[in-house]
Amino acid sequence: MSESNAGPVELLRRRVADDPSRPLVTFYDDRTDERVELSARTFDNWVAKTANFLVDGLGLEPGTRAVLALPPHWQTSVWLMACWSAGLVAEPVTPGSLAARSEEGAAEPFGASTPYVLATSEEALDEVLADADAEEIVGLSLHALGAPLGHCPPGVVDYAAEVRSYGDRFTPGPGVTPHLPALSVTNATFSGADLTAAARAAVEKWELDAHDRLLVDMSFATLDGVLAGLLAPLASGASVIIQRNFDKAAVNRRVSVEHVTTVAGLPGWNDASGSVRRLA
Repeated sequence: MSESNAGPVELLRRRVADDPSRPLVTFYDDRTDERVELSARTFDNWVAKTANFLVDGLGLEPGTRAVLALPPHWQTSVWLMACWSAGLVAEPVTPGSLAARSEEGAAEPFGASTPYVLATSEEALDEVLADADAEEIVGLSLHALGAPLGHCPPGVVDYAAEVRSYGDRFTPGPGVTPHLPALSVTNATFSGADLTAAARAAVEKWELDAHDRLLVDMSFATLDGVLAGLLAPLASGASVIIQRNFDKAAVNRRVSVEHVTTVAGLPGWNDASGSVRRLA
């Protein structure tokens, strides 16, 4: 496949082929003291399992919208890539936006009135259950050890309980190409090829390479968040460290221990433009 026709899935395939064992995604939750590290191969296995779950388990077809009301997390990265693998249109939103849209009385809270699946964290399930428009609601416990939901309400599919039974290889259908719509954020839609082009432009702008470790504290609900938190590291060969529930006191040690070379979205650490900042 030519460079201009490559999508995010091709970027992941190349990463797995070139450097399968080096860390791709490291995740910290400062509230729970959780640390999870995934190599490119392990990340790819999770993506394949999730894509198989979406297609074979939920019966979703290319072009279906997948609203991801999820916090910054390694599983959010997995879901984004799984959606693109299956030809779905991922629409990441901040979990708090669900309640805000409901209070505004929006009849259709997520853009165009087309069928969609909604994935959300366990802590946001109560507010999500009031959203009767989703064809499927998938609950993610986001538990460090992969535990299922503490309580799975009727009508909710427990991701952790279901996904492990699916195969760790996924073959997309013949109609799934990088030119399909892949991401909808801030009232704009991007194809997979658009995302790869944007990722490569970000790599050049931020001067990322395979030696970099990028520490990110950004929502995936913006294009910059998707680029910094997943696609630019993937395109450059860099590793990304995603953190949640930011603890200011932990940052200096994390930068040292994780050999961080660049940061994005950290309060007080970014440059004046808010762009990715390279550390001295």
